[in-house]
Amino acid sequence: MRPRLKQNREVTDRDEAPVCSARACRERARWMLRWRNPKLHTPERVKEWAACDDHLDHLREFLTRRRFPCETVKLDD
Repeated sequence: MRPRLKQNREVTDRDEAPVCSARACRERARWMLRWRNPKLHTPERVKEWAACDDHLDHLREFLTRRRFPCETVKLDD
């Protein structure tokens, strides 16, 4: 199943923690997946998905199954 991302993912307040990008999840993100589609994006263009602990593996698998370069970064608490 394809993960659906919520719209308007930008965090407007620097004190506000990012929310997981998985569909219908409202959990605080603990991880950031930085990825790109090499067929569309230059190496400088990187997209980001936020992930909670429960959805990290699912979102990462979605990206790596498509062979998108993906870096997983732990967010500071």
